[in-house]
Amino acid sequence: MQTNALTTSQECAPQGSHISIRPPRGWSAPNLRDLWRYRELLLFFTWRDVKVRYKQTALGALWAVIQPVLTMVIFSAIFGGIAKLPSDGVPYTIFTYTALLPWQLFAFALTSSGNSLIMNQNLVSKVYFPRLVIPISALLPGLVDFGISFVVLIVMMMYYHIALTWRVLTLPLFLALALATAIGVGLWLSAINVQYRDVRYAIPFLTTFWQYATPVAYSSDVIPEQWRALYALNPMTSVVEGFRWALLGGTAKFDPMMWFSCLMVFVVLVGGLFYFRRMEDSFADII
Repeated sequence: MQTNALTTSQECAPQGSHISIRPPRGWSAPNLRDLWRYRELLLFFTWRDVKVRYKQTALGALWAVIQPVLTMVIFSAIFGGIAKLPSDGVPYTIFTYTALLPWQLFAFALTSSGNSLIMNQNLVSKVYFPRLVIPISALLPGLVDFGISFVVLIVMMMYYHIALTWRVLTLPLFLALALATAIGVGLWLSAINVQYRDVRYAIPFLTTFWQYATPVAYSSDVIPEQWRALYALNPMTSVVEGFRWALLGGTAKFDPMMWFSCLMVFVVLVGGLFYFRRMEDSFADII
């Protein structure tokens, strides 16, 4: 019997029953029931990563604020001060900071999930559990940073006299879209990363390129009209524009393309789940 196989079946039988562990065959559907069965392990991994993230640090959780604030200052000086890029009628600092929150959550989630299997290779090669737990738990600590940074955003909105409206209720939808995009791409990268270790070096280039393809430091108004439909196919464009619309007001851009963004995320996520499941039984042997 393969000890690294990943398909389980457990009968609700009297004492003396057994758990059968066998490898999946071909492109089998992901077993989300196993993920639910190991939900406590997922929470344990998440809490472990949160503690490790801030353990033995001088500033602790302040790092969750320092990074977006410093990035905001740099973007404001270069793009807002020197380049004089438009900011949709709101101060450039809060215009940029509002976009940096979902973007940095996405970048953290993508990087963490993409490298998660390699970072936990000892667990993968020795203990059985649904491997899907690892990339999912790797992205959840980013929500802690997001929550801390969001408090700073609320303070900035009070300073600039920007009131919250009913639109803020839509934020969880855009947040879910960002996380779904990250885990979808992260599943592909984490599975490929097991076999080709240079993927871990490509992830920073991917996130940097993706950031410049997303209206974080600039308004989507600078994109020529003929390119906007193609540009909006980037799901993070809809996320960033959605965050600005929900918090700062104004007219949402690319509204019709939001459905295309959701469709793309769905395809990437489902494809990532199936590919991850397809490669899962070989992780322990390769890693």
